[in-house]
Amino acid sequence: MSGFTKILLPSLLILLASCGEKDKAPLQIPDAYDGSAFSANTTTQMALRSQLEALVTEIKKGRLPGTVVDYNTISQLYNAGTPSLKSITTTYYADRLDGTSGWLNELSKASGNLYSPGASSANGGNFEGYLFDENALELEQMTDKGLYGAALYHHAVTLMQAPVSLATVDQLVCIYGAHADFANTTTAAKATNPDKFLAGYAARRDKNDGLGLYSQAKNALIKLQAAVKAGNDYAQEQEEALAAFRLAWEKANAATVINYCHAVISTLSATNPTDPQKASALHAYSECVGFIHGWRSIPQGYKQITDAELDQILTLLNAPFDATPTSYLFATDPLNELPKLTQVINTLKAEYGFTSQEIEDFKKNWVAEQGR
Repeated sequence: MSGFTKILLPSLLILLASCGEKDKAPLQIPDAYDGSAFSANTTTQMALRSQLEALVTEIKKGRLPGTVVDYNTISQLYNAGTPSLKSITTTYYADRLDGTSGWLNELSKASGNLYSPGASSANGGNFEGYLFDENALELEQMTDKGLYGAALYHHAVTLMQAPVSLATVDQLVCIYGAHADFANTTTAAKATNPDKFLAGYAARRDKNDGLGLYSQAKNALIKLQAAVKAGNDYAQEQEEALAAFRLAWEKANAATVINYCHAVISTLSATNPTDPQKASALHAYSECVGFIHGWRSIPQGYKQITDAELDQILTLLNAPFDATPTSYLFATDPLNELPKLTQVINTLKAEYGFTSQEIEDFKKNWVAEQGR
């Protein structure tokens, strides 16, 4: 090889690579999601959604005073199916949820009893239509809302860890709780396929102006589908879309915690709240705990918040992961305890860069506000 050829060859390779990069057309992103294969691709995810709904429906029977929730029944609902809800749950959370000392068993023990926050109780019980453990934590929410992260999001993480196909994209839409038609509503009368699970809460936090968290998730999934269709040359666009989808999901989870913190503060800071108001506030508070705790042990590469930060928030919520909760204090000593919820709001605001206007907007259920 001549000296001239040795000099020319690397230059040609650089030129060819440059031309190839220039020849790559910009990704064409359609206005709507292609749902033509959605039903065929999502049978597993729809079954998992149905299993979670069946489990929560059985657990909710404990809201009726005097009704005992059978542990074996709810444990079987959690463990049944291939895959089962338990099999897609983080090991950490599954160990907390099931077993002789798990939340499901503790919920069963509480059912059929009566309870008042702060009163001496071995097992907890029903308080104004909600079932609490002896610490005034509603274990229904540790199951339901906790599994939105620990099971449903964790399943999405598993899907994202494998090569992403068009079927995978449909499965991500489904396990998020949305449908290919992206209704942006939880109202069955308004849509054939209303949003459920975290997608439903994202819709509540979205002002339907095309800019909110629901829209961000939808747009990311439309881009992801387009990038997968376009082939391997658009791997970078696939990764961008996946990252945007993950962040929108996580931020909607945090925004919903903020919404419920606002509700608890508003209710329990009133003069002499009634027992039904206290119960409603502790219910909303327990949703906060479930939404937060379910993200603990999700692989760090798939979430922005760290486990250390989650632990700080759980401590502020009087429900530390490694100690007995003192949830009842929010109802029995609101003057000293409610400022902790303001700290939770401020912590999440800083973590996700929410604006003050967004924090204010998160107080509302925009689906209800806009009648959609």
